[in-house]
Amino acid sequence: MEAAEAQRGRDGGGQRRSPLDVIMSQIRRKRSGSDRKPLGRFLSRTSERTAIPEDAESENRGQSPGAAAPVESQRDAGWGRVCVFLQRLGKKADSRSLSLAHCDLTATDLLELASLLQFLPQLEEMDVSWNELIGGSLTTLTSHLQHVGGIRTLKLCSCRLNADDVAALGEALPSAPVLEILDLSWNSSVGGTLQSLLGKLQPSLRELHLVACQLTAADAAALGGLVAVLPKLCVLDVSCNPQLTQEVDAGGFGQLAASLSHAVSLIVLRLQACGLKPDDLEALGASLRCLPSVRQLDLSCNRSVAGGLSRLASHLPHMAHLESLDLHLCRLRRADLEALIQVLPSLTALTALDVSSNKEAGGAVHQLVSVLPLTQMRRLPMSSCRLTEESFTALALVAPYLRSLDVSWCKVVGGRLPLLMDALQPSVVLELRLSSCGLTTDDLRHLADVCRRGCVSSLRVLDLSYNGSVGDAGWAALFAAGGLGSLEEADLSLRPLTSAPCSAWLPTLLGALPRMPALARLAMQRWSAGPQEEQQLRFSVKNRNIRLDWDPDGSDWKTSSQEESQAEE
Repeated sequence: MEAAEAQRGRDGGGQRRSPLDVIMSQIRRKRSGSDRKPLGRFLSRTSERTAIPEDAESENRGQSPGAAAPVESQRDAGWGRVCVFLQRLGKKADSRSLSLAHCDLTATDLLELASLLQFLPQLEEMDVSWNELIGGSLTTLTSHLQHVGGIRTLKLCSCRLNADDVAALGEALPSAPVLEILDLSWNSSVGGTLQSLLGKLQPSLRELHLVACQLTAADAAALGGLVAVLPKLCVLDVSCNPQLTQEVDAGGFGQLAASLSHAVSLIVLRLQACGLKPDDLEALGASLRCLPSVRQLDLSCNRSVAGGLSRLASHLPHMAHLESLDLHLCRLRRADLEALIQVLPSLTALTALDVSSNKEAGGAVHQLVSVLPLTQMRRLPMSSCRLTEESFTALALVAPYLRSLDVSWCKVVGGRLPLLMDALQPSVVLELRLSSCGLTTDDLRHLADVCRRGCVSSLRVLDLSYNGSVGDAGWAALFAAGGLGSLEEADLSLRPLTSAPCSAWLPTLLGALPRMPALARLAMQRWSAGPQEEQQLRFSVKNRNIRLDWDPDGSDWKTSSQEESQAEE
């Protein structure tokens, strides 16, 4: 019915009113008086208060003085409409950035937003991601994209875009000649329709994100034909597209890999969970050796590359500026790790290496540490790697330099944590993840001593979840020690399907909260307390605006333990 009314408005409107004005007048008639009330407050705002530059003089040059006033009045009225629209969604107006992610926008909201673009000539960023109700109506917005020709960032993640939406976006892209970032991730219908978009992308594009778009081999071939003509492309993320490497006979990923050699500005390449195989690694490596500018390479979650890493490793020494290499959850075998160890001395710029969730990696830590540039390493996660006592001792050699220390799901840590903690340098580590490590009460007491000495004063993330073997005295000692003033996130949760009382140490935690001013999230799932204690906890975190994850009634105890069992295999 709304579409029919809009059509009648287009057909019967007067010459002095645009079609959009007719539609908007119908929308405004449906609003309550309270929705329209704030409009009057904004009509008299000056350009100084509304962040609209005072360029009226240049725009009105050649016009009579009497003509300038209506222009200013129209501009102020338009900005007032923008403010009212955003206020209704709980957002603040910004003439350069429009962030409407997770706002439950409808097709009607999108229509109103489109009518407001003409009043945002300085707009540079627009994010309408995670609004699934606007799928199928994107043309309403894209048909007015010419009003924001200076837009540089456009994000449309998880909007349930269909083929018509993608085609409409492609038609509108020439109206955004300086677009630098385009993110269409988590829209499954982009797969198979990408070709209608790629021919319209402008040479200014620097980042292209197509995560989980169900891209096909045909899309890979089309994408390969494009990257060579985007001279400024520096970030390409096509992760979570397992069909990308299928249909080998159609060219597909092989054509994309070959074309990457022409992406001379590429800095970040993410191919996580793309179903890569050893042959794909070899094709990829042949192109990467021509791209010394690449700094981040993510090949994680490609389990079929097991046994074939050597076909890529031989090309890695040509990547002189590679800083981060992610190979977690790739089922790496001993031969893969040996091939990697041979080339690591050539990667002199490396600061982050992720081989976590590869069981065989636990037995190769000593060799890895011996060839890594230890003093510049910042991340070396070794979670779920079946660490041995020898490998845990070797890891302590690099611990003093790491910004993030992750040995989760490694039972060898329990009872040996002091070895790792004593190696830390003051105010260096930012993340400490010790989930499911079989920690003891003495381990936490030693961690408390480290906190007291100020060695972790810069710590932002502390994950001690799934360590139910720690006694009450250990938890109490940790929170009584202080030294966690920079902590932003803490996870103390117990394993699924378990429970334990926290009454013995909860008062110590509550007393420590004022000494943790940066804390924004506290997870205490499956801990239980009395009604009064729980009330005190909830009051304390609410008063501090801390997000609390707490389920004493067992509402979340049915969480699947499949992930836990896989990590311990």
